[in-house]
Amino acid sequence: MDEIQALFGRIAPVYDPLNDALSLGLHHVWKRMAVQWVAPPVGSIVLDLCCGTGDLAHLLAQAVGAQGQVYGVDFARPMLAQAQRRYPAPQITWVEGDVLALPFADGSCQGVTMGYGFRNVRDRRRCLQEIYRVLQPGYRAALLDFHRPADPLIQSFQRAYLETLVVPLARGFGLGPDYAYIWESLQRFPTGPEQVALAKTLGFHAVHYPLMGGLMGVLVLTRPAD
Repeated sequence: MDEIQALFGRIAPVYDPLNDALSLGLHHVWKRMAVQWVAPPVGSIVLDLCCGTGDLAHLLAQAVGAQGQVYGVDFARPMLAQAQRRYPAPQITWVEGDVLALPFADGSCQGVTMGYGFRNVRDRRRCLQEIYRVLQPGYRAALLDFHRPADPLIQSFQRAYLETLVVPLARGFGLGPDYAYIWESLQRFPTGPEQVALAKTLGFHAVHYPLMGGLMGVLVLTRPAD
């Protein structure tokens, strides 16, 4: 099993309370913003990649309505089990799958979201290529994730917050090392402008919106209309 896949399988039971701590509860606001950026039409087919315990998929289901269809995709089966228990909506289908080889046809969806997954994928170029492939021309994707702020003071705050609050909290659940990786992963994660540059090489129109002084960001991608 892939190391990252195993990690998310371990943290699945406490993923939600730790997400609340990591984001000061604001991840619920940012997820709603991501759905608004995608703006999926009522009745459309949409994907939530790296769906975790299902928050974004649930919001997408509300947006597309009873006639729409949401596919929540994750490679960690324990995460999908949590999602199924939390959000048993009839228009959501939970799919065990890899974002580097999505089990969907070309141009088969009218919106894509990804919350806190892009930073962890093994091949970001391939991930974006798959999003481009399945997204119908003229529609959008929104990728929400933690980022490394450009301001050294905010970056120092971020590190202190992770080391003095988040990791000790995770340690209380026996998951300290699993959350200690976040700081290292942020150092390797491309900046917003770097993400935009990569997306444009693949044919997307791309804009990156920093949030909370750059602690968070949303990469909004549009596949141009043919």
